[in-house]
Amino acid sequence: MNRIAAYLIRFAVILIGYGVASLAASAFLNIMFLASLGLMTEQTQPAAQASLWFSVPFVALFVAYFAFMPAAVAIFVSEILGRRDWLFYALAGAVVAAVFLGFAYQTADANFEIADPRVVAAVIGCGMVGGIFYWLSAGRSAGSWRQAGRSTPTSPGPSGS
Repeated sequence: MNRIAAYLIRFAVILIGYGVASLAASAFLNIMFLASLGLMTEQTQPAAQASLWFSVPFVALFVAYFAFMPAAVAIFVSEILGRRDWLFYALAGAVVAAVFLGFAYQTADANFEIADPRVVAAVIGCGMVGGIFYWLSAGRSAGSWRQAGRSTPTSPGPSGS
C-alpha cells in the first residue's frame, strides 16, 4: 500500500508541475509577443498587464493541449531515468517545442507564420521556460517513487539461534 500511495502522490506532483509549466510557458509566450508588438512600454503597460490576467491562463490551455504527448514522453523518460538536473528539463522543453513546431509546420495552411525565425525562437524559448518551471515544481524529485517502500531495517534481523 505504501508504494501505491507513493505512485499516486508522484502522479499528482507531475500533474501540478505540468500545470505550472504550462502557465509559465504561456506567460513567457505572451510577454514575448506583447514586447515584439511594442505593447510593453510605459504608456501601454497598465492595459497590457490587465490583458495578461486573462490571456495567460487561456493560452496555457492551448500550450498544455498541444504539448501534452511530447511532454508526457519527456516526463516518462525523466521519471524512469531519475533525471533531476535543470538542463535536462530545459532541453526536453526545447525538444517538446520543436516537436510541436514540426507538427504545426506539417499541418499548417499556406498563410501560417510558423516559419518566421523569431516565432520559432520564441516558441522554443517558451518550451525551455516551461521545462525549467517543471523542474522547479516537480522535476527536482524525479524518480523518488522508486525509493518509497524500500525501507532499511532499523534493528538487526533474527540471530538464528
